[in-house]
Amino acid sequence: MGFLLGAFLSAIFLMALILVIQFNSIYQAILVLSAILFSTAGVLLGLLITGQPFGVVMVGLGIIALSGIVVNNNIVLIDTCNRLRNRGMDAIAAALETGRRRLRPVFLTAFTTLLGLMPMVLAMNIDLLNRSITFGAPSTQWWTQLASAITGGLTFATLLTLILTPCLLVLGCRVSGFARVLGRRIRNRSGSLGTGTLPEHERSG
Repeated sequence: MGFLLGAFLSAIFLMALILVIQFNSIYQAILVLSAILFSTAGVLLGLLITGQPFGVVMVGLGIIALSGIVVNNNIVLIDTCNRLRNRGMDAIAAALETGRRRLRPVFLTAFTTLLGLMPMVLAMNIDLLNRSITFGAPSTQWWTQLASAITGGLTFATLLTLILTPCLLVLGCRVSGFARVLGRRIRNRSGSLGTGTLPEHERSG
């Protein structure tokens, strides 16, 4: 467990460093990494649905692997939204257009991953030579927890990514715009007090 915790924290640190360099925004980097926290809740839901116990080794490996998968969808959404914002589009319009453009790629990526992991979730053992399919074989039990953790977390995180990430992008644009306006007013007021003059609307009042 100590090794998995160290590997997980190292992966988070490296991803955060790359995201800050790429997006030049701490808020957007935190927004991408928040998907890992949301996916952890999906991991627990996936284990409850499939009736699997929480194994430190396999579930821990699943969370580490899931952290690399989940952030890709958020990176795609945020990068598209930033491109649209740089073209002069409004924050809400950019978020809606981002969701429209990236809905199919995000959904197909998650769907194909879930389909690929479904045989391990169902503990399915396919013998191509003898042309037989069995369930619950001893060779499949080792990977069931890992696959259940990844599928549950990816499903939950994908649904939240398509809904929550655009909303948080709009919120970040609104907060940054309000902070710029407030900073401009404070600078103007401090400059007026420094020169001993007040703005026109305060003098007339």
